Amino acid sequence: MQTIAKEYLLLFNTLTDAEETLHKLEARLMEAQRQAEELFMENADPGIQNPD
Repeated sequence: MQTIAKEYLLLFNTLTDAEETLHKLEARLMEAQRQAEELFMENADPGIQNPD
């Protein structure tokens, strides 16, 4: 069995951790966007109609 050099194992684990962190950040940003849109809609002028 071939062994993986310690530096490559370190790099792989660090990249894996960074990818997981980025996925969590993406989810947080999407949730913040959803909440901001809800707040905007709650405070929107009811006299303005949606053009869609």
